[in-house]
Amino acid sequence: MNKSRQMLATVVVYFVLTVGAIFMLLPFVWMIITSLKEANEVMSMPPVWIPSSWEWSNYAEAWAKAPFDTYFMNSMIITVVVTVGELITTILAAYAFSRMSFYGRDVLFVLFLATMMVPGEVLLIPNYVTVTEFGWLNSYEALIVPWTASVFAIFLLRQWFLNMPKELSYAAKIDGCKDRHILLYVFVPLAKPSLVTIALLKIVGSWNAFLWPLIVTNSVEMRTLPVGLTSFTTEAGTIYELLMAASTMVILPMVLLFFFTQKYIVAGVARAGIKG
Repeated sequence: MNKSRQMLATVVVYFVLTVGAIFMLLPFVWMIITSLKEANEVMSMPPVWIPSSWEWSNYAEAWAKAPFDTYFMNSMIITVVVTVGELITTILAAYAFSRMSFYGRDVLFVLFLATMMVPGEVLLIPNYVTVTEFGWLNSYEALIVPWTASVFAIFLLRQWFLNMPKELSYAAKIDGCKDRHILLYVFVPLAKPSLVTIALLKIVGSWNAFLWPLIVTNSVEMRTLPVGLTSFTTEAGTIYELLMAASTMVILPMVLLFFFTQKYIVAGVARAGIKG
């Protein structure tokens, strides 16, 4: 009886997960199908799931309609620099909050955590005013500098550092290592799964960022891929088949990145723990 109930519960769980997965994948499948439709099939009612002809030329036309090579290069530069910058600030801050003793450390960390409660939209105007005062509008500095630190990343890595045995630090100090050596040669190598997780989350966030690049850039040369997608929306309407083709090309690198690195994301978050 218990075995039958257990089997029934397993079937129900798999059914719910399958239905949820279908609902999650449906918009993605619809985007790909729409990218291969003719213009007159995109908004037709009832919806057309199988195009009468597969318009692969939509991808070439979408790429040629806007300077996507420039957008792609800008997104690559911003994503790489922002990710490296965040890793550096995160490693230094997490080590300080977890292994160094200084006056007001715990109070300062609580204040850090409190900033996570502030919605990102609230910070848009202060950040915009700041970069304007610095004369950084329409520049890489405006697109990179405000995003090279993350409270969540610091919290995640701090938890990882706290889970490491203190004996590691004591042994290294007995051998004559200073804090910077302990950090670089002991803590950073052991925290590789957590660092990979932080890097992957930042890569995805930077690659897909839309609102901030939109408001701090005003020239084609500084636009990024998500902002470039607005090229398909004009006063005459939106060219949906080209927009979907361009959107597919934009998100494809992130989808591949997730498939090849998802085990690192799960491992990094799972092993960080929540011990304070």
